[in-house]
This record gives sequence, structure tokens and C-alpha cells, in this order.
Amino acid sequence: MSTTVLVDYLGRNVRLTAERRQHILKHHPEMAEWMDQVADVLAHPEQVIRSRFDPESELFYVWQTRTRVGPKYLCTVVVVRENDAFVLTAYLTDSVKKGEVLWPRNDT
Repeated sequence: MSTTVLVDYLGRNVRLTAERRQHILKHHPEMAEWMDQVADVLAHPEQVIRSRFDPESELFYVWQTRTRVGPKYLCTVVVVRENDAFVLTAYLTDSVKKGEVLWPRNDT
């Protein structure tokens, strides 16, 4: 089983393991045609939210106008630890979860 190393918008290396890829495709079969977009979501997110339930989890979102199930956000969940980051899951969703907004920054 192989691991792919992706790079997020902050330049962090994010692992996508074969096991996580299999998990995503098993539990979210609609993601089969979107797996190649996960790297782009991490590198160029429209929004990044820290999970309210798991402070190590960051949710990366990009709006997709054309999916099999209509317009949806492509969400990729990344667990970020001090010396490691990995994709936990990815799925299509209607809405952005509530939580601390990490990106875009609102430094006004």
C-alpha cells in the first residue's frame, strides 16, 4: 500500500495513505471521480475550518458546481499534529461546518 504526500496551502506535507483512500471510496463512493481533486482542495481551499469536536481536525472546502448529486462542497478533513498531518476523509456536502475559521483569515 502506498502513501501519497500532498502539500496544503500553508506548505505542510499531508499524507494520503492507501488505507484512507480505500476508506473514502468505501464510505463515500461518490468520491471516486473526485479523488484526484483532493490535492487541489488542500493547496487552494476556499475555506478552512477547525472542527469544533476535534481541535486536531481541519476541514478544507471548495465549491463544486457540477457533481452527480448537484452543486456541493468538496470537503477534505485533515488531522494536523505537531509533526504529522494526514487526510482522514473526504466527501461532498451541502454546507460548511461551524468552527474556527482558519482560512481565509480575517485579520481586520
